[in-house]
Amino acid sequence: MTDDARDPGTSLDPATLPDGWRLWSDDDQRTVLVYRPDIFDGGAFPAPCLPTLYVTHGRRDRRPGVEREAPPGASWVVTLYLEPDVSAPEERYDTREAAVEGARELAARFARGDVDYRDLYQVPRGDYFDELDRLTGE
Repeated sequence: MTDDARDPGTSLDPATLPDGWRLWSDDDQRTVLVYRPDIFDGGAFPAPCLPTLYVTHGRRDRRPGVEREAPPGASWVVTLYLEPDVSAPEERYDTREAAVEGARELAARFARGDVDYRDLYQVPRGDYFDELDRLTGE
């Protein structure tokens, strides 16, 4: 499906995102949202820890720059990454529209402090968690 053929109702409107979330990119196979890129700059918060939400047609390829088409009938997948190797379980949807709405809801839960990111880490990061709690309203 080309961008011209995509139903405009399935694109993510940046104006509908919860506070702190920004639309990083949006095309017919992937949408990327980031949380507070203004502060995840290597100062108080390390840039690699930028919370990122991916909406992908099929599973996201972890290799940068690799473009691929999703197989026919592939689900739409929403994944929250807290760091390159730290992610929440994938959420799967039948349509792009449902996945975009799922991503918007997950972003809202994260911004309210309703996502327990501590459980996603194998090695606790106490000081970082305290700062992230403060940022997300915990």
